[in-house]
Amino acid sequence: MACQVAILAGGMGTRLRERTGDLPKPMASVLGRPILEHQIQLCKRFGFDEIALLVHFRADAVQEYFGDGSRFGVSLTYVLEQEARGTAGALRDALDVMNDRFVVLYADTYADIDLARLWAFDREISSAGTLLLHPNDHPQDSDLVSLTRDSLVSAIHPYPHPDGATYRNLVNAALYVLEKAPLFKVIPATGKHDLAKHTFPEMLRRGLLLRGYVTPEYIKDMGTPERLDKVERDIVSGLPERLSTRHHRTAVFLDRDGTLNKEVNHLSDCAQLELLPGAAKAVHRLNRSGVLAVCVTNQPVIARGELSFEDLDSIHARLDELLGREKAFLDGIYACPHHPESGFEGEVKELKIVCTCRKPETGMLDTAIKDFAIDRKGSWIVGDTTSDILAGKRAGLQTALVRTGYGGTDRKYPATADFEADTLDDAIDWILTGRSRMVRALLPIVGSLAESRMVLIGGASKTGKTSTSRLLAHLYDQIGRTAHVISLDAWLRPELERKNGIGLLARYDTDGYVKALTEVVVVGGREQLLIPMAEGILSTVSIGPKDVLIVEGVTALVDERLRELTGDTVYLGLDGVERRARFQRAYQARGLSQRQIDEKFESRELDEVDLIRRQADSAKFQIFIRGLA
Repeated sequence: MACQVAILAGGMGTRLRERTGDLPKPMASVLGRPILEHQIQLCKRFGFDEIALLVHFRADAVQEYFGDGSRFGVSLTYVLEQEARGTAGALRDALDVMNDRFVVLYADTYADIDLARLWAFDREISSAGTLLLHPNDHPQDSDLVSLTRDSLVSAIHPYPHPDGATYRNLVNAALYVLEKAPLFKVIPATGKHDLAKHTFPEMLRRGLLLRGYVTPEYIKDMGTPERLDKVERDIVSGLPERLSTRHHRTAVFLDRDGTLNKEVNHLSDCAQLELLPGAAKAVHRLNRSGVLAVCVTNQPVIARGELSFEDLDSIHARLDELLGREKAFLDGIYACPHHPESGFEGEVKELKIVCTCRKPETGMLDTAIKDFAIDRKGSWIVGDTTSDILAGKRAGLQTALVRTGYGGTDRKYPATADFEADTLDDAIDWILTGRSRMVRALLPIVGSLAESRMVLIGGASKTGKTSTSRLLAHLYDQIGRTAHVISLDAWLRPELERKNGIGLLARYDTDGYVKALTEVVVVGGREQLLIPMAEGILSTVSIGPKDVLIVEGVTALVDERLRELTGDTVYLGLDGVERRARFQRAYQARGLSQRQIDEKFESRELDEVDLIRRQADSAKFQIFIRGLA
């Protein structure tokens, strides 16, 4: 019977010799079983049970362990390579035992891939084969592939790459579906040849159609001791499982300009692209946690005629390159090229439309959620504008606003984020670890203050009061109470009136917020709370008789008149070194010089921190957690 799968299992494993001794590479142990056994079980799981093993070095050891395959529920055929002919040569010599179309695996990779989905994708249209592709954290030394928008392979870029060349981070993952007939003609019958470096480029030169199947599923080379150890750690941590098709995946959607890279107002050239500090580190943390990192970006410059689709691809190749230098990658990039307003010279009229993909519409998010089987409830969007936040709300995602880029100052839409952070790295810290820690700290407080009318949350600047308050409001919602987060910063006096050294309370219109809050708390019915928004402009919040007010700010526990209104108080403390670092990042992002930042911090330390900390002991609850934003 012809074989459905060819596994290239002839490697000597020279770099693994310290682990394998004189055994061949396919016998290298991954958590107590040969890597080849893992691959055979993968094939069997998806119904591929007729397998050809293409063996060379120490073929006897492979045959002795696996036999005819019946012990593993498969049928094995051995094709012995007399002399090393490379991956393509070995496959060429085995074609006579293969099906007309078959899967190719390399025995030095650990894969958790849905082969049934790969096969179904391959069968959608007639082609000479399909290459499984994925981004990785070292594209600079990987074989890369370029795709058209129809998932056709347009170019192969073997490593090493030419100096100055920039490509999208789509890596040949060494797993293929191939048509047998063309290979007889493309692969020479003699000599040493490599599939990635020789065969696939030659197929393209001959006009043969190859497709690319892009997936975030786990497939890793484990051909060195370090890589083998990493694969084992990943398996133990559950990373392959989280990335598999057996579950809906978790994702963080990332805005591009102002979130990942510096905002330059309509970026139109690769040279303008500069990653924000810490952005690559944040994306890398998502990669290692098994949370997808998906970029969603409005690019109206295309509709305006200032940028072509090819130019956009070049910019995103540059983005991939910069992230890859710091071992980070994006699982996908979705861009909306449309713009609703006409009248620009050179504009592309067919793109001047009101579309469903431009944020705050949810089209890009919905498409990515379908493409990657993403769980909306557990996923987030992070951006620097209210259009990012509103898009996330509409799509059923949790939302985080970063204070880089526009920092939410666009105010185009009435959208409030679930969390605010100074940088992307801070936001990812909250998403991956900080939020769950804070939930554990707040649950007892919600239980104790379930009937409270007003809760005060105080602490020094940059201790996480706003985000904690919004999370507390969410937890109140879970027990059926409507909560309103009120920031005392709304009553900050104008910038010119709050110079350094005037004292904490003097920086605020304390009479204004005490009067407004007293009217709501004391009366107890449905009241209209008036909150200053800008010079002479007030926002009205309707407070129901059963609603709870969560009042947060640096003066919340310091102002005795507020404490007379309620004894339900929460003090937030943060490690001093961490608070100083967050203060630095926040004001650096606002463009202050180092001298200005130092002066402002020292002023706060003098007239704010000690005063606030003295209130800690009298607070009903105290929370000390390092790393809050």
